[in-house]
Amino acid sequence: MKILVDADACPRSCKELLFKTSDRREVHLVMVANQRMAVTPSEWISFVVVSAGADVADDHIVEIMEKGDLIISADIPLASRVIKKGGVVLDPRGVYLTDENIGQRLATRNLMEDLRSSGVQTGGPDGYGGKEKQEFSNQLDKFLSKALRTP
Repeated sequence: MKILVDADACPRSCKELLFKTSDRREVHLVMVANQRMAVTPSEWISFVVVSAGADVADDHIVEIMEKGDLIISADIPLASRVIKKGGVVLDPRGVYLTDENIGQRLATRNLMEDLRSSGVQTGGPDGYGGKEKQEFSNQLDKFLSKALRTP
């Protein structure tokens, strides 16, 4: 089992938590992005730079993931692809994206995209702070505790 991160849009404090957790739990962490970024040096952490372009990082994540891997992303279309391939998706706010909620989230995403393209101001997501980081940390810890004790 490994953790793959859609790193371009992942909050810095979330990445820092993942670096520490990967080292402490000895779990392979693969950061995927289309630009270089600082990564904590570790035998457990790797960084893959993909070419620029829409969905290139997403395509790479789906290509290298295996059933049961944990993918960290808030990207709804990526999450849908990962779920279909048997991966687990946790967004940086500590919310699991699952078969049960992905359809609604994809529909909401598409609606908001349509509204934005027609000129309606929709705003962005709420800020990322201590509450969100704590929820992410809690869910990550629960997932790893279960995944690492299962043979």
